[in-house]
Amino acid sequence: MTDEQSKITAQNAAEAAVNVDEILAKYDKGSNFRILSGVQAKAVSLLLFCFTVFQLYYSFRPIDAQVARCIHLAFGLSAVFILYPFSAKMDKKHLNVFDCLLGVIAAAVCLYEVVFYKDIVTRAGLANTTDMIIGTIAVILVLEAARRVIGLPMVVVSLLFIVYALFGRKIPGLLSHRGVSINSMIQHLFYTTEGILGLPIGVSSTFIFLFILFGAYLEKTGMGEFFIDLANSISGSSPGGPAKVAVISSACMGTLSGSSVANVVGTGSFTIPMMKKLGYKPEFAGAVEATASTGGQLMPPIMGAAAFLLAEITGNPYSKVVIAAVIPAVLYYLGVFAGVHYEAKRLGLMGLPKDEVPKLKNVLRTRGQLVIPIFVVVYLLTKGYSPIRAALGAIISTIICAAVRKETRLTPKDLIEGMIAGAKGSLTVVAACACAGIITGIVTKTGLGLKVGSVLVGIANGNLFLTLFFTMITSLILGIGVPTTANYVITSTIAAPAILMLKDVNGGQLVPVMAAHLFVFYFGIIADVTPPVALAAVAASGVAKSEPMKTGLQATRLAIAAFLVPYIFVMEPQLVMINPDWTVVIKIATALIGVVCVAVGLTGFFKAPMNPVERILIVIAGLLSVDPGLTTDAIGVAIIAAVFIFQVKKARDIRARQLAS
Repeated sequence: MTDEQSKITAQNAAEAAVNVDEILAKYDKGSNFRILSGVQAKAVSLLLFCFTVFQLYYSFRPIDAQVARCIHLAFGLSAVFILYPFSAKMDKKHLNVFDCLLGVIAAAVCLYEVVFYKDIVTRAGLANTTDMIIGTIAVILVLEAARRVIGLPMVVVSLLFIVYALFGRKIPGLLSHRGVSINSMIQHLFYTTEGILGLPIGVSSTFIFLFILFGAYLEKTGMGEFFIDLANSISGSSPGGPAKVAVISSACMGTLSGSSVANVVGTGSFTIPMMKKLGYKPEFAGAVEATASTGGQLMPPIMGAAAFLLAEITGNPYSKVVIAAVIPAVLYYLGVFAGVHYEAKRLGLMGLPKDEVPKLKNVLRTRGQLVIPIFVVVYLLTKGYSPIRAALGAIISTIICAAVRKETRLTPKDLIEGMIAGAKGSLTVVAACACAGIITGIVTKTGLGLKVGSVLVGIANGNLFLTLFFTMITSLILGIGVPTTANYVITSTIAAPAILMLKDVNGGQLVPVMAAHLFVFYFGIIADVTPPVALAAVAASGVAKSEPMKTGLQATRLAIAAFLVPYIFVMEPQLVMINPDWTVVIKIATALIGVVCVAVGLTGFFKAPMNPVERILIVIAGLLSVDPGLTTDAIGVAIIAAVFIFQVKKARDIRARQLAS
């Protein structure tokens, strides 16, 4: 980046006129931690450093899974209580004695299971009074940690599940169960691998922590700035360039980040002022950033770390998950890109001046080597290496690639700070996964997942479309305010079974497992831009100084592909590469055309402004194109051709009138 471009970047950041830290603290609980100094900062840094050291040791020297999860949780919970205050209004510059005490208690209850592991295993199913007291305290502390780091929505859901477990026998109808005693529930939630110490925290203690550490080192090298410069060099000078920069850079950053809100504020503090300066309305500028940042969680190869959970839960190799997620992600971002492009054309917005756009060759020369570790991850995983080995390879390759140039080289201090930042970044995931374990534990104990599935299928009377619709609504509700990894764990446990219950005419499973899980994952994630909550859109409105609800509605319009794509790949599983044949090329092409047409119709501009009839026709044509089937494709293409011809003629007439005048 040249000095002139650096000045422009600084100017754009200043024009944002927002307190980024304040917005993050308000809308992303994971960023609301204490900023300490002196001895207190060193003590907490030592704790986080030791956390990373343990995780690195565990990656090379595997120990018993349940013991490792307990230690992982001990570090995570103690750091959460020490770093995150009880209330946002409390002092964030000094440690609080009560919070430190809670941190010690949290570590002690987790380590209790480590110290008395053999005794607990021997007493399996016969927990004593001490076990019950410790287990109860653990559940309470997990809920409180989740409240501090994630917020109330997930805690409320968890408490409702606990109430359901204890009093479900009094509920009439299909959701009733035989009842669970307090002792039985605590035993199941804390002393088995079905609850708090279940799969979510297991993945957190292995794959996810190391990939967060990988992301921390990438950030140290200046990867975020590289993505923005790269996007700027590719599309900055095209119509609506800054909005396209937001789409590209946020997609790149979002796949590594597990937080839509953090991504919105991080890249949005640069891209939103650029969009507003170009002429986009604040609501639209915020919506672009929110939609692009949220979609990053759907973008392979990392998918906000959910790719590894998808592989574990569906029983598929990682490579298959990535391949399955590619086409839906492309369709999503094509819809967003089309919306941005045609909005710019409608408003007559140009791109950035050439002298404000960095040259691609200069961007690649100075920081291009930073993308190599991402390719290393993909290569190692597709070659059959475990995610742990792939993450370690990525971390090592990041350090090596950063050393190529002085500007990106990591010093010993940077390496230590990266370890601390990685541990701090994992705290949100630890709390979310532990809390998600409470929900999944209740589900497995009561069979709620199958019961909810039966209810949804019953309401839909076995109809595929209606079942998908009700599952979509369920996933949108469950996904409110929940981080990516926990979001998927919850939706896959509660919502996915409904889709998997559907049978074809031969009695076989109607919807493939991968398609069903991607369906609920998509809608769980897209809750971040769907009103009335739309957390990512609300955070973006804080940066853009726009009206939150209008920003959310604009984001929903831009994310329309996310509401269409899951239905497409459920009805046509070849789009997630399930048993593809040569016809998949045609299906991909018509899906691409359909998504663009829907975006055009919602924007109201193609070659020229569109009247209501044209907009309705092009949206219908788009929907017909994305619906698999030769007849619908043919009708859709015919309508598109007719509208295209009419638009070309209208554009020609407009130009002729302008020349005449």
